[in-house]
Amino acid sequence: MSRFFSSRLSELTPYTPGEQPQERKYNKLNTNESPFPPSPLAQRLARQEAGSLQLYSDPEVKKLVEIGAEVFNVAENEILFTNSSDEALNFCFIAFCDETHPAAFPDITYGFYPVFAQVNHIAYEEIPVKEDLSINVEDYLGIGKTIFLANPNAPTGIALPRAEVERIIQSNPRNIVVVDEAYVDFGAESCRELIYKYDNLLVTQTFSKSRSMAGARLGFVFGCADLIADLKTIKYSTNPYNVNRMTMNAGIGALADDAYFRKNCQTIIETRAFTQKALTDLGFTMTDSLANFLFVKHEKIGGKELYLTLKERGILIRHFETDRLKDYNRITIGSMEQMEELIEALKEILQ
Repeated sequence: MSRFFSSRLSELTPYTPGEQPQERKYNKLNTNESPFPPSPLAQRLARQEAGSLQLYSDPEVKKLVEIGAEVFNVAENEILFTNSSDEALNFCFIAFCDETHPAAFPDITYGFYPVFAQVNHIAYEEIPVKEDLSINVEDYLGIGKTIFLANPNAPTGIALPRAEVERIIQSNPRNIVVVDEAYVDFGAESCRELIYKYDNLLVTQTFSKSRSMAGARLGFVFGCADLIADLKTIKYSTNPYNVNRMTMNAGIGALADDAYFRKNCQTIIETRAFTQKALTDLGFTMTDSLANFLFVKHEKIGGKELYLTLKERGILIRHFETDRLKDYNRITIGSMEQMEELIEALKEILQ
């Protein structure tokens, strides 16, 4: 770092994105992207807006809010669209964490949480998950901190039932609970409806996974009107035009094309089940994932060795170096053809 870099950030460890290699074509199963292109309607509406990029986008993204409120059955002041759900999460750290409201989240979870805490100078507690990598709900009851829960969790894919998340929300009435539902559309229960029962709940979601728009950077957050107003204060203090014109239109198209969205989610769920069985037959063990990925390990080959061997064969999966995760790899659910290629390669490697 340069001699000008702020000393307040000298200990900051930035988030590490998944590999996006350019040197060759890979069977890319490492970043939880959808194997399907965006909805044809989303693509068409985005192209229509390309000729207006000389103009600022609508800071209120009013048309997107209107259709979002209709699709999710919420009021327009109970939803906020953001530049990815990462931005929504960062807004939550800024708005609801301070010296008297530290953050808390699992020690194995989405890697951006500690980064957001550090960059915003927020004290935080990492609560250990259980031996099976699941979250112990009892550890979060009445802790009096701003809680961040990815549900399903990352990188494990393990989901808490809505009733268990509700216990956490209910037991922390003086603190915000943020439920990060980036992968909820692949089989888990959403907590969105609980915003009408609890005024301390925020629920974030994204277009990146189930709506095939990772490259567009579009997310959203649900909460009661007062909490959404708080987040808007942060938005208008940092980046008022946070959703660009093409992304807004693509989002409108994606929400309008509900049949395309549901079909793709169902296909990924079915492909996940196929892959899970195939990997189990090969001797892999894995967590009970309700996301668009599997978190797997094998007693005969280490996690890093498997990752590197597959990479040599042109197949990318995600490996984590931390002690508790080093035996595992996270495998995105791609198309059936992508998964069949993976399984054939694994058969050869294990032989």
